[in-house]
Amino acid sequence: MTQLPPCPKCASIYTYEDGALLICPECAHEWSESAATGEATTLIRDANGTALKDGDSVTVIKDLKYRGGVVKVGTKVKSIRLIHGASDGHDIDCKIPGIGQMGLKSEFIKKIIE
Repeated sequence: MTQLPPCPKCASIYTYEDGALLICPECAHEWSESAATGEATTLIRDANGTALKDGDSVTVIKDLKYRGGVVKVGTKVKSIRLIHGASDGHDIDCKIPGIGQMGLKSEFIKKIIE
């Protein structure tokens, strides 16, 4: 039996597998372990808990203020790019129509299911 790696968030040794995911029962952190590199990558989820991936289309669920104005609720954003390990919490990089390049937090977006 192979020992699973500890949780990268809380360092708990009680991680378990659920399909392709590793889950920590203590802090509920979920991540997938890349078999090729052997390093863990954290899943990024939207406000509803749906897993996101590069290239997804999303909708903004809250007015977001920034230096030049406001990104309105319902703004659709296509072809997002995920940023793992961002220190400022902005884990999505995207280009918003009429505004330009911007970083977003996944807690303020919802994936568009097509």
